[in-house]
Amino acid sequence: MAGPGCLFVTMQPKPGLPLEQFHEWYNNEHGPTRLKLPHIFQNGLRYQAIDDQEPTFLAVYDVTLMSHLETETYTSLRANRSPREAETIGQVDVDRYFWDRVIAKQSATDFAPVESLTDAEAHGLVLVAVQLTPKEPAESEQNIQKWYEEEHIDMLSKVPGWKRSRLFKISSLEKGAPVKFLALHDYASTNGIGGAEYQAAISTPRTKELYAKYATMSSRRLYSLFYVFGAGSRDLHNLSKLSPPSSEFTSPDSKTMTTNSPSPVLSSFITTSDGLTIPYRLEGNPDPAAPTVAFCNSLMTSLHMWDRFIAIFAAARPQYRILRYDFRGRHAIPSPPQPSTLDILASDLHTLLSALRIPVLEALIGVSMGGATTLKFALTYPSKLKKFIACDFNAVSSPANTAGWKERIGIAKTSTNGSPGMQKLAEMTVERWSHPSTMQKEDTVKWITDMVAANDVTGFEYGCQALWDYDLTALMQACEVPGLLVVGEGDGKGALVKAMEGFKGRLGSKGTQLNTVSEAGHLPMCENPEGFWGAIEGFV
Repeated sequence: MAGPGCLFVTMQPKPGLPLEQFHEWYNNEHGPTRLKLPHIFQNGLRYQAIDDQEPTFLAVYDVTLMSHLETETYTSLRANRSPREAETIGQVDVDRYFWDRVIAKQSATDFAPVESLTDAEAHGLVLVAVQLTPKEPAESEQNIQKWYEEEHIDMLSKVPGWKRSRLFKISSLEKGAPVKFLALHDYASTNGIGGAEYQAAISTPRTKELYAKYATMSSRRLYSLFYVFGAGSRDLHNLSKLSPPSSEFTSPDSKTMTTNSPSPVLSSFITTSDGLTIPYRLEGNPDPAAPTVAFCNSLMTSLHMWDRFIAIFAAARPQYRILRYDFRGRHAIPSPPQPSTLDILASDLHTLLSALRIPVLEALIGVSMGGATTLKFALTYPSKLKKFIACDFNAVSSPANTAGWKERIGIAKTSTNGSPGMQKLAEMTVERWSHPSTMQKEDTVKWITDMVAANDVTGFEYGCQALWDYDLTALMQACEVPGLLVVGEGDGKGALVKAMEGFKGRLGSKGTQLNTVSEAGHLPMCENPEGFWGAIEGFV
């Protein structure tokens, strides 16, 4: 039975296929689709040749168990290609190989899995790929393996910048293929390849004997790492270079969409370890190194609750990449359903950032349940963000609040005269949330009401339980992340203003500032987006 190994794919785009189109497809569709199968693929790495040879591009995927590549889960990826993938792959010369791992040795002090590095740390790492074909003697295969294990890798480990060496044998999945070996050697971007230690490693008497009697070097290639896949699509950079018509894409399941009209926007999803689908949207600055600001919604709203505010924010702060996502509880939840907690919600965000390979947020902005989640995230993962803005929430729940949510669950689950319970709850909620001036704005009231009414009923039932029986006050003083509190002046008819005034002094060692948004209730960024921007623009 095949053990671990790798999928090794070389690619050469044909003339006529723009490189940005090739990269955008591979980075936003092809690679993440595979990384969404973590039980099969441990990682996915893209390299570009630095030896002036073709094929120019290489992708390497470490595979947990090579037999997984014979399952329908994997084979269906190729059988059910999107029309775009089928069209694009027809414009690329592709060679794909399966390799079974035989030997792996790594530096005890200077190796970390590439997927655990940030993009900045991983960029430019060098890969040397050597293919060997055994000669006629029956003992050739054994001699090749023994040479690597007993001498060659140990000699290479003395080369400055060496990190890891692995030897693979053509996979048993490659039925009838002649025996070949592939050696992959990982080095730092600055290394001693070609130097004295390297020359010593390839010039030993045993090395000369191996090539004279037992092995032929079929190829030797040098590559530089330029992209590391995550489970989430994130390449706004190449998307921003596409013409509007060629940028338009919708996946067959309608869960991933891209456009560059009028600016790059990428909508997709990730799946958590318990099977929850988290939709997200990336937009803003397409520079891969652009700092990211993320937004947490309130309960019963979607990521589109930020639409009106994002238009203001993106224009005022074009340096930022913008991330929005839908909370656990907005859509269907895994079965059997489990109550949400603030710990789980903070963990979901951490999972999303990991899938998008965002090591640190410039800022996190959340409202209502999103405000409590924002504070919880800052307390739990302080190294993952530089600052936060928490809006219209309480640092501690109350028995009356918990009872209120239980009553609302009953309303959501009960139809009235054929009308869904969520519709009734939506109308009640928007009236309870909104400032009196907001209730005079029919378009705003309808927008928020429709958004709330579209929430999944079971998702709401279990999602709202994150707001039952929690207390963050004891942890707030230890908060290391700078924060700002914001509240709509009419939230709870002013009661939430008083509550937030009461705990603002507990945040961190010196407390923090509370800014109030006029003519706004529970969702100031929806009700008065200009006023909300005025409340936060000095902080972010």
